[in-house]
Amino acid sequence: MYHSVAEDPYHITVSPGRLDRQLRWLRDRGLRGVSVDALLRSRAAGRGTGLVGLTFDDGYADFLSDALPLLRRHDCTATVFVMPGRAGGDNAWDPLGPRKPLLTEDGIRAVADAGMEIGSHGLLHQDLTTADGVTLVRETAVSRALLTELTGRAPEGFCYPYGAVDTRAVEAVRGAGYGYACAIDPGPLTGLLALPRVHIGAADTSWRLHLKRLLHPLRRRPLPEESTPTTSTADPAAGGTL
Repeated sequence: MYHSVAEDPYHITVSPGRLDRQLRWLRDRGLRGVSVDALLRSRAAGRGTGLVGLTFDDGYADFLSDALPLLRRHDCTATVFVMPGRAGGDNAWDPLGPRKPLLTEDGIRAVADAGMEIGSHGLLHQDLTTADGVTLVRETAVSRALLTELTGRAPEGFCYPYGAVDTRAVEAVRGAGYGYACAIDPGPLTGLLALPRVHIGAADTSWRLHLKRLLHPLRRRPLPEESTPTTSTADPAAGGTL
């Protein structure tokens, strides 16, 4: 789970240099970053070993300028979760962090045309666990319709803002027609509509990545058997989601 790719005094995001080293770390261990949709399809076909799902939340403009060239350099793809209701705006939902521009509509299309997967991060980045029924529909179904119109392809994936998920949110995502959804640590809700992820930040050097790879299957519930018929996330050598 990545966010912005830039120098960051809060050490939440990663610099381009750090991302380059992290992607090289994957490659040096025979791993390759792919979009979540590609990872799930490969796992379902029994070909998930060695693949790692890479996600970039919020759809920052620096994905296009800084992350995309590095992904191409290391033969990786990724899923970029964007908010069509904030295209061309900034991260106004984050009162403490520095203002950062988000991808414009043209930028979102350019990311999709570059072979990256576009998923929805809601319409306006609202916590679905506290949302009323109208907001749930707007954040899930309406955002999906707008992204379909924008890119010409209905997004398969949804990402819960703030990683917050409950049963109502899962059902709203299911009703909107998504094939999968990403959370952070969904606990008993873990499944295709609440995939666990690991945050990757500026402090994640080689040894920290190694520890996170080992600890991920211990700290997160494995997907139900019917979600991954041929691969278990309990195996640290199998594909996972960073």
